[in-house]
Amino acid sequence: MYLFLVNYKKPLEEVEKNLEAHRAYLDKYYSLKKFIFSGRRNPRTGGCILCNASNEAEVKAIIKEDPFYFKGIADYEILDISLTKYAAGFEKFL
Repeated sequence: MYLFLVNYKKPLEEVEKNLEAHRAYLDKYYSLKKFIFSGRRNPRTGGCILCNASNEAEVKAIIKEDPFYFKGIADYEILDISLTKYAAGFEKFL
């Protein structure tokens, strides 16, 4: 399981211009059952995405498709996490 911390490098005006394309990217990976949750950070300096990918190579390939990434709008920090405990029902995401 991987957690992406998205950090904006460009002003919010640039983020807003590319938000529709970013949402289409998110929709693609939700439909492929790769993304579990995503959302904005508060204050609005970026976001986070929980991704169920098999390895870091897959993660990097997924990130490269995000317009925020390939247009230089945001940097990504990738955290590889091994779940040891989770709420009942979460196992369907594993």
